[in-house]
Amino acid sequence: MAKMFIVRTLAVLALLVLVLQALDLLGESGKILAYEGNGEAELWTYVSLRAPQLVARFLPFSVLLGTIITLATLNQNSEVVSMKAGGLSAHQILAPLIVASMGVALFAFIFNETIVAPSTARLSQWEKVEFGPIPAESNIRTNVWVRDGNNLINAQSVTGRGAEVVLRDITIYNRTENGLKNLLQGEEARFTGSAWLLTDVTQFDVSTGTEVKKAELVVGDSIRPDQFTLTNVSADSLSIFALHTAIGELEQAGRPTMSLKSGWWHKISGPMSSILMPLLGAIAAFGLARSGQLFLRAVIGMALGFAYFVADNFALAMGTIGAYPPILAAWAPFLLFFLIGETVLIRTEE
Repeated sequence: MAKMFIVRTLAVLALLVLVLQALDLLGESGKILAYEGNGEAELWTYVSLRAPQLVARFLPFSVLLGTIITLATLNQNSEVVSMKAGGLSAHQILAPLIVASMGVALFAFIFNETIVAPSTARLSQWEKVEFGPIPAESNIRTNVWVRDGNNLINAQSVTGRGAEVVLRDITIYNRTENGLKNLLQGEEARFTGSAWLLTDVTQFDVSTGTEVKKAELVVGDSIRPDQFTLTNVSADSLSIFALHTAIGELEQAGRPTMSLKSGWWHKISGPMSSILMPLLGAIAAFGLARSGQLFLRAVIGMALGFAYFVADNFALAMGTIGAYPPILAAWAPFLLFFLIGETVLIRTEE
């Protein structure tokens, strides 16, 4: 039973990823090839970065459909009737699938941490530079905007952490209430401990229309390094340990972390949803096949599974905006549908 379940789950997952990747690539290929010099290699690079996201997102769906196909097949061949005649309860019949789904959940967690998070971060960086070349440094952030009073600062790339942050291709828009006052452009900026040292600076004065070049210029004594490194932290782009560190840094800087805490808890509860799918799809295993209700039971199982995903996404959205506590946003749908699945199974079969 476990082998049947795993094989069918992988078959469904492969089919879903293949179809959805093809459709996604059709929609994005124009943007990728629009950048001069991009070709087939860049298309395959996009596929390699996008496919792990599709696998992670649709693995629980595949577990649900694999469960229903497996149990419906066993029911159709009267094998479930034979197992019940041999004295097995409904929970004992489902035990191999639940144990196998635990292995799937463990695989999903490791896969998300080691492959999905880095590929999501890489793809996000690539999209921000409009599918152009990305600098090779690790831990890089691209196209970061920071506001300092009326002024705006844009850094095309940010590397490093803490006081070791390095900004490259910086543009500073010094504004007054009535509009732009002057424009500063620098090749590189480093934090000196109290301000930022810009090198290769070009200063353009809007009122006079004059341009002045300077080798160095000290600016931004009120701008902190964490404003660049902690801007737009994405839970999907970080591993669970890196996200925990980022949440701690944000809290020290007095920044809101409710949505990131919800994402942190969901990194655990998300893979755990695979364990829930055999329970929600179990209704397809029981009832007499010749009664003509096997298809209806399969539909009910799919409805329960998809209702869980709707509730999970809704709760995560509520946690992101701060309407739900983070732990409730991540675990409430799981516990609710676990109770629903157990209730259906006990009332109908036990």
